[in-house]
Amino acid sequence: METKNISRRNFVKLTGLTSAALTLGFGPSALGKEVEILKMEAAESLGIELNAWIHIDTNGKVTITNHRSEMGQGSFQSVPQMIAEELEVSLDSINIIFAPGNGRVYGSQVTGGSSTIRGSYKKLMRLGASAREMLLEAAAKKWSVSKTDCYAENGTVIHKLTGKKLGYGELVSEASKLEAPKEIVLKDPKDYKIIRKPLPRQDTPLKVNGKAVFGLDFKLPGMLYAVVERSPRFQGKVVKFDDSETKKVPGVKHVLKVNRDEFDNMREGVAVVADSTWAAMQGRKVLKVEWDDSSFPHHNSGELYAKMREQVKGDFISFKTMGNTTKVFAKAEKKVEATYETPYESHSCMEPLNCVAHVTDDKCEIWGPIQGPDWIQGNIAGHLKLAPEKVHVNMTFLGGGFGRKAFTDYPYEAVMISKEIKAPVQVVWTREDDMSIGPFRPGMVYQCKGVVDNGRIASFETKIAGQNMGTQNPGADKSVYNESDTEGFLEGYFSSIPHYSFGDSPLESPVPVMWWRSVYSSTNGFAFESFIDELAIKAEKDPLDFRRQHLGERYQLLIDKLQEVSGWKARGKNSGFGVAITECFSSIVGEVVKVSKNAEGKVKIDKVWAVMDCGWYVNPDIIKAQVEGSIIMALGAAIKHETTFKDGKAVEKNFNSYKMPRISDTPEIEVHVMDNDEKAGGVGEPGLPPFTPALTNAIFDLTGKRIRRLPFSLDEIV
Repeated sequence: METKNISRRNFVKLTGLTSAALTLGFGPSALGKEVEILKMEAAESLGIELNAWIHIDTNGKVTITNHRSEMGQGSFQSVPQMIAEELEVSLDSINIIFAPGNGRVYGSQVTGGSSTIRGSYKKLMRLGASAREMLLEAAAKKWSVSKTDCYAENGTVIHKLTGKKLGYGELVSEASKLEAPKEIVLKDPKDYKIIRKPLPRQDTPLKVNGKAVFGLDFKLPGMLYAVVERSPRFQGKVVKFDDSETKKVPGVKHVLKVNRDEFDNMREGVAVVADSTWAAMQGRKVLKVEWDDSSFPHHNSGELYAKMREQVKGDFISFKTMGNTTKVFAKAEKKVEATYETPYESHSCMEPLNCVAHVTDDKCEIWGPIQGPDWIQGNIAGHLKLAPEKVHVNMTFLGGGFGRKAFTDYPYEAVMISKEIKAPVQVVWTREDDMSIGPFRPGMVYQCKGVVDNGRIASFETKIAGQNMGTQNPGADKSVYNESDTEGFLEGYFSSIPHYSFGDSPLESPVPVMWWRSVYSSTNGFAFESFIDELAIKAEKDPLDFRRQHLGERYQLLIDKLQEVSGWKARGKNSGFGVAITECFSSIVGEVVKVSKNAEGKVKIDKVWAVMDCGWYVNPDIIKAQVEGSIIMALGAAIKHETTFKDGKAVEKNFNSYKMPRISDTPEIEVHVMDNDEKAGGVGEPGLPPFTPALTNAIFDLTGKRIRRLPFSLDEIV
């Protein structure tokens, strides 16, 4: 695989789009109701800008335009694997390039919600199959034979009866004169040669040999470098600043006030611009800024959680109910009530935030690790009052994203500095900048009440207090409930539990919050699956069997697999086993954790078994890697780190206080992928939510101690 980080217009120049090549993409149908596969020429005649998903040149080289980012989740492997399968080419013959930000052409480009495959796999498969069929037809015409007597294999079309062969490159000129087929039959999964195979990632060599271009690698002639001094609290205005010492630092070129766009709220900072990042950092060290943050609350973590604990006992917005949980709870004999708490977390991507911007009189161009290029394009175009096509957003590889790099603040800052200094500039955030300012995963408090009767759940009720990520913009309706408060809960329970109720009590706080891997499922999963376990214990049932009796056929198959691989029924007395099953982004994941005690009598994690049911899938090796990564990230949030606040400031500002899991902390992980014909689900995030409740349920099984607040220390459990 060859990859390039280039814009669409450079792609056009590079590939020399001519009638000799075959270029297919999606555009609106003649009726304007749905997308259809179109050739470049057909699209141009209709005045449509084709999204150019696939281009085959006269050498047979295939170029795919990937509209989503690559931050380790595997889109640069999975997308080519799907195209190669239907197109009948090898992965080696495929180039892949990043699409520029353009929501009008590519639709949503936000890489989030584990949506790259599940949102477009059928379209991508149809595209590859359409190109294959056009090449088959071109060969049949050239040989004056029936198309049904021809087949495609490894980038060639072969005539069955004579064995004659033509390479795709020899056929693209003729194929480009044909109409794209209206109806396409995709391969039967039993005939897959590339899909569902654990093929090595094609982007790995690039990341090992240093050829992959990340944001910090990108340079422009005459580019300057900036760091920004921001308010140490989440909101604060610059009263004045003294840059007399800063300007004495060799290399410093400019010191200027700059805004940052945080959910359409402008946050002030002072930028130091120099001829190197190091000089800018040295200049910032001696910069003196006076802040006014007197009108904003300076929250401590203790105050935030006290407020949330109070809120779950008071009024709330009830938004998803069945039956009457209050009545059932009042009359019940076997009932459970528990409160769970989860912490604020930093994204802390391995690659620090950075962005290059170059603003001129009539356009703006951006390069960097960006999860939502179309979102950035719209945001910047609006602020600069430019037409969207005048704002070019170019993606590089991302060194992790987890939701943070879909945010608009750091590109906005770079754009405004470039506009002011009239030069290209790269803004770099230090680790401390990132972990001090956020946005963070919100801390949450859950109050759960449940009733069991005759060995089953008769009633399930939760009241949830925490910040709503969707109501941070000025003028947002703060009275609405958080629609994500049921994320992670198994859909099957809604059919089997006769009485349930979910209630929301939004917390108001100046702490900025944002998507964190698996979003609200990452916290909901802990509360929901811990409480299900408490109900199982109250019902005197095996926790796995207890879940099984409430769930339908698809869940039964997953539970069978989980039971088989973990040896659930044969578990010994000197160890603890815990199970949790969560569902998000259209995938179901069950995990079993085994714990025991070490020679010092402290709890240790022996092994994790995970079973992923994501329906139709592409590459099992990528799925396993994503589940393993999710489990390790969840492990950190469970037993290692949290972001706390004191006097309105984040306390943990680097990895000396925000501890990350080390190899020695990581247990053996065994991942299994279910085979079925269900629709494709997400892969990058669903493996995270079940780990922590499976761990704490295992600790309860071993010690009888129920953990209801995160993070906790394994060393403190006796």
